[in-house]
Amino acid sequence: MASVEAAAEHERILREIESTDTNCIGPTLRSVYDGQEHGLFMEKLDVRIRNHDREIEKMCNHHFQGFVDSITELLKVRGEAQKLKSQVNETNSRLQQDGKGLISSMEELKRCRIQQRNIATTIDKLTHCLPVLEMYSRLQEQMRAKRYYPALRTLEQLEQTCLPRAGQYRFCSIMAENIPKLRTQIRDTAMMQLRDFLESIRKHSDKIGETAIKQVQNTSYKQSTLDETHDQSAIHSAVPGAQDLVDFSPVYRCLHIYTVLGLRDVFENYYRKQRRKQARLVLQPHSNMHETLEGYRRYFNQIVGFFVVEDHILHTTRGLVNRAYVEELWELALSKIVAALRTHSSYCDDPDLILDLKNLIVLFADTLQGYGFPVSQLFDMLLEMREQYGEILLKRWNITFRQVLDQDNYSPIPVSTELEYRQYTSQFPLQDPELEKLPFPKKLPFSEFVPKVYCQIKEFIYASLKYSEDLHLSSTEVDDMIRKSTNLLLTRTLSHCLQYAIKKKNVGLAELVQVIINTTHLEQSCHFLEEFISNITNVPPDTVNATKLYGTSTFKDARHGAEAEIYTSLNTKIDQFLQLADYDWLAAVQGVGTASDYLIDLIAFLKSTFSVFTNLPGKVAQTACMSACKHIATSLMQLLLDPEIRQISMGALHQLNADVKECESFARAGPVAGFQGDTLLLAFSDLRQLLDLFTQWDWSTYLADYGKSTCKYLRVNPHTALALLEKMKEMSRKNNVFAQFRKTDRDRQKLIDTIIKQLRNLIAQHHA
Repeated sequence: MASVEAAAEHERILREIESTDTNCIGPTLRSVYDGQEHGLFMEKLDVRIRNHDREIEKMCNHHFQGFVDSITELLKVRGEAQKLKSQVNETNSRLQQDGKGLISSMEELKRCRIQQRNIATTIDKLTHCLPVLEMYSRLQEQMRAKRYYPALRTLEQLEQTCLPRAGQYRFCSIMAENIPKLRTQIRDTAMMQLRDFLESIRKHSDKIGETAIKQVQNTSYKQSTLDETHDQSAIHSAVPGAQDLVDFSPVYRCLHIYTVLGLRDVFENYYRKQRRKQARLVLQPHSNMHETLEGYRRYFNQIVGFFVVEDHILHTTRGLVNRAYVEELWELALSKIVAALRTHSSYCDDPDLILDLKNLIVLFADTLQGYGFPVSQLFDMLLEMREQYGEILLKRWNITFRQVLDQDNYSPIPVSTELEYRQYTSQFPLQDPELEKLPFPKKLPFSEFVPKVYCQIKEFIYASLKYSEDLHLSSTEVDDMIRKSTNLLLTRTLSHCLQYAIKKKNVGLAELVQVIINTTHLEQSCHFLEEFISNITNVPPDTVNATKLYGTSTFKDARHGAEAEIYTSLNTKIDQFLQLADYDWLAAVQGVGTASDYLIDLIAFLKSTFSVFTNLPGKVAQTACMSACKHIATSLMQLLLDPEIRQISMGALHQLNADVKECESFARAGPVAGFQGDTLLLAFSDLRQLLDLFTQWDWSTYLADYGKSTCKYLRVNPHTALALLEKMKEMSRKNNVFAQFRKTDRDRQKLIDTIIKQLRNLIAQHHA
């Protein structure tokens, strides 16, 4: 059974060897040698080879005649082939000989085709390279001509379009390497030009602002004929364009260059930062700016120039500066401008400079308002400066008023011709029909200072009005400001000057009388000042809430001050006379004597003084006369009761009684008209009753009727009587030392003691 399987396996291997490619027979043979029956396989292989040899031999015998025929045919063909070969060789030789010219022509054609292709390739390459070279040449020309923005555009086109098309050439590589350097050069050059531009506008901002302000100033007179709508357009059209004053091309060029380079934000930040620095420099005023108007003008010109440039940049560039940035810059500037003006204007004490400064600020504000900047804070500050201007005016007018008052002669003004009279009445509104009827020469009732003061008040009003112009205020506001300023002039400045004139040393009664007359006329002129203000402001004086002038009260106060000074001066003069009194308080009793010399001189002085009071209002003269009489009576009473005078004789009382009678005679004569009956005598009634009580020694009546309304000595105070009686007692005691044995003296002493005791009881009862 095993031999059958081995035979079958050998048969399979043989079939596989017969049918398989020799390259793959190795594994088959290995399987035979790996087995144990390779000898048997070799025998079968020999048998199979012999079988195949017998089959090949049979096949060859079957096809041998055909083979012989084929060989015979082949021998016949060989001869023909030799003949054909010789013919082909001959034909080839002829063809080779004939094709040499053609081959030469074809070679030439080939060379021409290659040259043509090379030329076309060269032309194509040059076509791509020439634009590069041309563009690079144009770039160099633009760089030399400093046309950096076109150069940058050329550079961009060269880099993005031309160089990629040109291919990889050495000159293209060099160009590509130079492109960043050229960009950097263009950027740096543009930045340098921008810095030069910023430095230039910083230096020329003064001129730029001056031109803009002058343009507004030259066209301002036309605005009054335009309505409000046209007014605004006129102002705006009047403002010169910044492009007319400065070349902005460096800014635009640099902006475009940085935009192309993708650095617009860097440029915007740099520009704004530099302009903020310049703004701080422009807004920093010089320390001596307040000394001259030119200093303020340069300050304003620089600020206007700065914002003219910024406004132009705002409207001619897209986003380099925006409205918010400009407004922020203006708010910063406005706060610094207002602070600087407040500080520097506070140093100014010249009203003309303040007025010129105000006009300059108005022009400055109008110019910037034409560019759309809000300027309300500037006008608010001008209203604040109005108070300072008013204070400076008050100081100047204070000096003026004092000069007028010091130079016045305090005498009525004599006029000898109609021309002189009209000249004074044109300066002061005098309305006195009776005076006009008088023939020339005649005298005006007031002195020179009345028309001068009146004219100075009007000049002050004009000066106040000048400041109110162009502040965009209504007529009512202007009228109110002028009236308030005039009130300050009247109630403070003029009032103080009048008080100074009244109270200064060496002012006589005649001068004080003239002051009263002058202030009376000035008081009467106040309503003319009201009309004057209404005429120049076109505001009726009866307008609701209109401020009234306080001139009437000012002149009344001055007149009252002069009146009080008259009373004081008169009393002082009386005191000077009384200081000359030299009474002998220990004099013996004499008959009715004459008045003292000092009193006679005093009465004469009073008579001459009161004769001057004829031009005064009656009440003033009466008050002065009554005050003088009361002062005399009071002074004599004080003299009588002086604690330093310890002893008084009856003779001294009689002398004092004679002096009082002289005073009563003066009062009874009526030195000033207007007193009813013996009103003036009442000033001496206290002294009269006291002297009558002692000279008549009517103590019984005094003690009996004391306290009754019908008492003869109703005005005698028991304290006063007691004090005087004590002095007489001291006098009697001194005399008793030498005459103690005389009965009459002892009785008189006892009587005095008794009266003193009764007076003390009376005082005690009255006190209880």
